[in-house]
Amino acid sequence: MSDDRLNQIRRYDPEQIAAYYRRRPWRAIWRALVILGSFAGFLLGLKWDEWFNQVEANKAKRAIQLRTLLTRLGPTYIKVGQALSTRPDLVRKDFLDELTKLQDRLPPFPTETAFAILEHELDRSISDIFSEISPQPVAAASLGQVYRARLRSGEEVAVKVQRPNLLPILTLDLYLMRWAAGWLTPWLPLNLGHDLTLVVDEFGSKLFEEIDYLNEGRNAEAFAANFQDDPTIKVPLIYWRYSSHHVLTLEWIHGFKLTGLQAVRDSNLDQDRLIEIGVTAGLRQLLEYGFFHADPHPGNLFATPDGRMAYIDFGMMDQLSEETKETLVDAVVHLINHDYEELAEDFVKLGFLTPNTDIQPIVPALEAVLGNALGESVRDFNFKTITDQFASLMYDYPFRLPAKFALIIRSVVTQEGLALSLNPDFKIVDVAYPYVARRLLTGESPRLRRRLIEVLFRDGKFQWQRLENLIAIARSDTDFDLLPTAQLGLQYLLSDEGQYLRRQLILALVEDDRLHTEEVRRLWDLIKDDIKPARLFNVALGALTEFSATGAAALLPSVSGFMTFPKGNNGLASAPDRS
Repeated sequence: MSDDRLNQIRRYDPEQIAAYYRRRPWRAIWRALVILGSFAGFLLGLKWDEWFNQVEANKAKRAIQLRTLLTRLGPTYIKVGQALSTRPDLVRKDFLDELTKLQDRLPPFPTETAFAILEHELDRSISDIFSEISPQPVAAASLGQVYRARLRSGEEVAVKVQRPNLLPILTLDLYLMRWAAGWLTPWLPLNLGHDLTLVVDEFGSKLFEEIDYLNEGRNAEAFAANFQDDPTIKVPLIYWRYSSHHVLTLEWIHGFKLTGLQAVRDSNLDQDRLIEIGVTAGLRQLLEYGFFHADPHPGNLFATPDGRMAYIDFGMMDQLSEETKETLVDAVVHLINHDYEELAEDFVKLGFLTPNTDIQPIVPALEAVLGNALGESVRDFNFKTITDQFASLMYDYPFRLPAKFALIIRSVVTQEGLALSLNPDFKIVDVAYPYVARRLLTGESPRLRRRLIEVLFRDGKFQWQRLENLIAIARSDTDFDLLPTAQLGLQYLLSDEGQYLRRQLILALVEDDRLHTEEVRRLWDLIKDDIKPARLFNVALGALTEFSATGAAALLPSVSGFMTFPKGNNGLASAPDRS
């Protein structure tokens, strides 16, 4: 395989890459010597600390040394550092904290080279495409750099040009990493518990997706389609005629990066509203669409003058399955409700624990760590604290962080950090949990309605307190309207799908041989201010118009079964047998 053929690889294939470099051993040997020489001082320092009992004293120094070393080794290792910064199952906490500071910035490569790549990729001259283009890049990162330009047709655009010969650099480094993974593990400050080559392969696959600019363009359009009805989110248009695998031309975003905190504060924009837009968009990506922006650092987020949130850089995206989205909703609810046994089962479903793991010893540890992180109230919750506390569990129990969740954690923690930089008093749960509560209560899909039933029933018993909590939390959002939700709920109860819930609610009202009037009264006190007679009549009418005569006939038998209860020994009406 020639160098030209190497540059044509579009998907990560470790066997194909290995075959190429086995036939060119001198390249691998020279790069290995450079890397080994760079790491020699670092590893010697670690051993020196062990020999002279200075590990604790030099922790911070060694962490800074590692970050500097990765930066000096170039694009692949900057990306390695960023990836490891999201892997508490692999990296010691002191190293983890320092790796999060890695900056995705490198000196720009020459503009002459960038323009030559542009003309070669687009097969036309710069002057034929652009009426003007900035003489220097406006931004430079590890994989490429960006120019501001104007097309001949008048549109203002950002032109992203990939660094030259990037693929040979990345593939050689990935080849060496994979080769070294088998024997280097004991010398690294890592807590593995599984094959490190799998981690290298996960990293390589995502890196290959990120350097394919056509893939990035397709990601941007898929993301835009998901938010097409959301006026608060802006996604730049892609100009496919002027894009290729190594060049991406997209709409220029007018606004300011959220890294420019002073600019945000000096603007007339509502900072808390910006935070709410960002957090809600992140939740919708994870829990509704399952297609999420995995690198939402402040440099990739813009505030527009009209108050929208603009996303750029769609190279690192990922997709969640329907089952995973449902389980994430479960996990959030179980965490807030302190249901740690159910939360441990969620971790099994999500892949944090293997199916054969005995979760009983893990449940008290989850309660100790996560309960402490949660604090006295829901408002004390923050994801950074959770991830820091959870990292300690990785070393004591057989947890593993799946690749997708490394990206999710990076996404959520980064967005929370951004929100806190704009408003130090912000609590992400003030937006997140009302959103989850609204999603459960509105139950616009069968899977969410099933999840609501699972939340409201535990061990066959109706959880009145949970329903109160859900309604109270959902109502904390001033935009939440209880009446449409009530109408949806009534329609569901009267439907064939709601037969089980009808039966369970009637049982709940007479559970434990008594009428639960006190619980009903508390619910009424909670919602009565939202219930106006005229609106209530409209809600009932709306629900009944959806209810056919056939449905009424089907409903009658299920209700009549509860009209006469058998007598208990004390002569009081008792609940029917639920077996």
